Amino acid sequence: MPVFTGLDRFEKSWPKGLIGARAGLLVHPASVNRKLEHAAAVFLRSRKLILKALFGPQHGIRGETQDNMMEWEGFRDEQTGLSVFSLYGRTRKPTPAMLKDIDVMIIDLQDIGSRYYTFIWTIELCMQSCLEVGKPVVVLDRPNPIGGALVEGPVLEEQCASFVGQRPLPVRHGMSVGEIASYLKESFYPGLVLQVIPMQGWQRKMWFDNTKLPWVLPSPNMPAIDTASVYPGMCLLEGTMISEGRGTTRPFEIFGAPYINPERLVQKLVAYKLPGVVFRPMYFQPAFQKHAGSLCGGAQLHITGRERFRPFKTGVGVIKAIYDLHPKDFLWKQPPYEYESEKMPIDILAGTERLRKGIEKGESLDRMEAWWREQCHSFQKNVRRRFLFYE
Repeated sequence: MPVFTGLDRFEKSWPKGLIGARAGLLVHPASVNRKLEHAAAVFLRSRKLILKALFGPQHGIRGETQDNMMEWEGFRDEQTGLSVFSLYGRTRKPTPAMLKDIDVMIIDLQDIGSRYYTFIWTIELCMQSCLEVGKPVVVLDRPNPIGGALVEGPVLEEQCASFVGQRPLPVRHGMSVGEIASYLKESFYPGLVLQVIPMQGWQRKMWFDNTKLPWVLPSPNMPAIDTASVYPGMCLLEGTMISEGRGTTRPFEIFGAPYINPERLVQKLVAYKLPGVVFRPMYFQPAFQKHAGSLCGGAQLHITGRERFRPFKTGVGVIKAIYDLHPKDFLWKQPPYEYESEKMPIDILAGTERLRKGIEKGESLDRMEAWWREQCHSFQKNVRRRFLFYE
């Protein structure tokens, strides 16, 4: 059965009370319909509303800012004549001035299913601003590309909140953006007027390649569903000085550092008996970011069974293996990172100090998994299940 996104269903589902409203639109390159038409073009020709401004998250509305932590400035779009406001530059939260000429904020962002992917937190900051100025928010829902059934990783602790995790949520959350927005509204912004235009045909067991929707890079280092599949674990490497494969053609699937012997590393990883994945020893030379221009030893992940694959456990296993093999060479990345100048990057990514301390103490991988699995179970039972729209 084909899947229709909130954008595909917009014309027939737009709230009657908002017909003719002046709208702001938060978008990025993957904000397209089934015909690959961008949301901005769809709304410009619509008679349901008047599009007045565009807003863009990290990497810009066109995906032109390649690296993470690369800010961009707003501009006037020559093609449409609309103002484009940056929410990853001088501010990450819309200012009252940005919202003064609109009646409603529309959000159409493709998430990838991981808590540290910043788009969901840009959505929250838009919700905050709209509540403060008394304007409604409409979220056009989209699929979680790695499915909505599997949940994994620690639940964020308040003291580790940052722009890569502002509210309690497991790393692999198994929710759509509409479901997350509903969770945020009910839990933190009950006074906000929020409407979600749901998908049609999406089921929780679906991966993106089951939806028959076109894949468009939501950010420059997210080229394929394979990348999204490993990201819930391999993004943890951003909290270390190990290359996570930025500057290669397979970011987050390739990893390593100049001091690593690939065969020794893979032998160590094989001993963990991680499900649904094999590791291929390799050398590579990143074109940019960590160890740019240096020959790195490492490996590439190859998923052999994505239902069995546990990306977060795998990412922790990679860090633990390198830490144990190379205690003198291994380094945690130091702040600043994603606007946080004091907390350790690995701690805000994991959402807890417990993971870093467990690796440093030499705790077994299975023992660490036990505590985050318990956290996941509690969050699903007590929170998450109340906000799921789809079977």
